[in-house]
Amino acid sequence: MTIAATVFVIDDDEAIRRALDRLIRSVGLAVESFASADDFLVSYDPQRPGCLVLDVRMPGPSGLELQDTLAEREITLPIVFISGHGDVPMSVRAMKAGALDFIPKPFSDQVLLDAIHRALQRDTELRQQQSERRAVADRLQILTRRERQVLELVVSGRTNRQIADALGASEKTIKVHRARVMRKMRADSLVELVLLSQVAGVTTSKVPSAKAVH
Repeated sequence: MTIAATVFVIDDDEAIRRALDRLIRSVGLAVESFASADDFLVSYDPQRPGCLVLDVRMPGPSGLELQDTLAEREITLPIVFISGHGDVPMSVRAMKAGALDFIPKPFSDQVLLDAIHRALQRDTELRQQQSERRAVADRLQILTRRERQVLELVVSGRTNRQIADALGASEKTIKVHRARVMRKMRADSLVELVLLSQVAGVTTSKVPSAKAVH
């Protein structure tokens, strides 16, 4: 079942939270509001898609500190910062750390809504990429050690003869291993195998000596 995206608003000003809640709901988006970074962290499930609309300066952990905490926890929820006190160094720091937008107050409703839609689209893309990486990683797990060696050498551009020489095996044996790799990785071509390997972060392998792999 697909989980609907939610816009998570974090601002210590109750009036601003209410205004943002009304604005975001007016365009049909789900929204949840929090008065502090700590309140958000206690309740947030990383499996929930969405984005953050986050004030920079708040009592307790600041918006920038929450951004750092999310990065440490490998939570990639896109962030739209809003601030009435932001300066250039602060916005630069936020953007370098991965924020999608940094919007100074006061701002127009449309500017914020456009930023939110970009953030939600980015979250969809990131989650799709993560899902693809997990799927490919699962396929890698079923390769034997020798099949993994063959995979790394194949995506390095080595021929069957070069791989056979490197691994101290016959070319016929390498062809069998290569066919199994293609089947287990669900690749229909060498190009697709290379792309899948890139998605999974497989590093290309230098040709080892036959002695080194036994």
